[in-house]
Amino acid sequence: MPTIPETFGLRGPRFAAPADRRVVDRIEQSLETVEERLLAHLHVADSVADAVTRYLLEAGGKRARPLLLLLTAHLGRGIDDQVLTAAELIEITHVASLYHDDVMDEAETRRGVPSAHVAWSNSVAILAGDLLFARAGMLAAPLGREVAELQARTFERLCLGQLHETLGPGDADPVAHYLQVLADKTGSLIAAAAECGALVSGADDAHREALREFGERIGVAFQLVDDVIDLSADPGTGKDQGNDVRAGVETLPVLLLARRTDDAAAALLARLQDPADETDLAAAVAELAAHDVVDETMAEAERWQREALAALEPLPAGTVRRGLEAFAEKVVSRTR
Repeated sequence: MPTIPETFGLRGPRFAAPADRRVVDRIEQSLETVEERLLAHLHVADSVADAVTRYLLEAGGKRARPLLLLLTAHLGRGIDDQVLTAAELIEITHVASLYHDDVMDEAETRRGVPSAHVAWSNSVAILAGDLLFARAGMLAAPLGREVAELQARTFERLCLGQLHETLGPGDADPVAHYLQVLADKTGSLIAAAAECGALVSGADDAHREALREFGERIGVAFQLVDDVIDLSADPGTGKDQGNDVRAGVETLPVLLLARRTDDAAAALLARLQDPADETDLAAAVAELAAHDVVDETMAEAERWQREALAALEPLPAGTVRRGLEAFAEKVVSRTR
């Protein structure tokens, strides 16, 4: 089974030099330390609260955000105790947002297990997310005002993204509205991870804007690729084909389909929104997966990826920049 660095491209010929291998090895070791510390810091004295708050963390996850933070810390003094704490608070913030998202989206599963609101209740899941956000704030405080403010701004954007998704586009363009939601709900936290590694490690302040822009743009690309993966019939995705569509989530392929003016697109959209039965819905999802709006979605993901890579121009050449480039490439190549 590939390690987290391998999953995001931080192994292989590009990182064969001894200095590169040392950085990647240090990141891999530190991810194991972060995992141990997460379980320890999420312990709550109350037995019920302890079980709920650790529930999704113990279910696994990609740990992409801690990886980015540990990588960008090498623009400064490297990984130390403060950097490890920052990696924890970023991942805890992410996990906290999942508890709330699953309630809002009425998601039945998360990371291969029943969602927390299914296992307990909506109220318990929301309160568990609140507890985790509080714990993240407690970890941020000793790291200084800038880190605490960064975590708070990111929390605000996560909430705004969920709020705007819930309210819908109104009179705004649905595609532009959707992309802004992705920037808030996904891009903001990936941006915070990339920036926080540089901030906590004492890297040059001039690097932070580049990392912030990279993170936000690759975060949007990440989610757009997920929109495509959702339509895949490949059992290797670990998801049922069309989970989002079945839940009524208007992903970019659906929004692009709604822009089409031809009768065939209108008919397919109608079947997706109001199928005759499960067989009809499954057939409609398969038809959507083969539609050229999927290619359009991938082209949009690749556009965001190119902009993310362009944002790295101010960074010095070396392991960190190559690592970020590899991460961006892996994010978009997941469907291949």
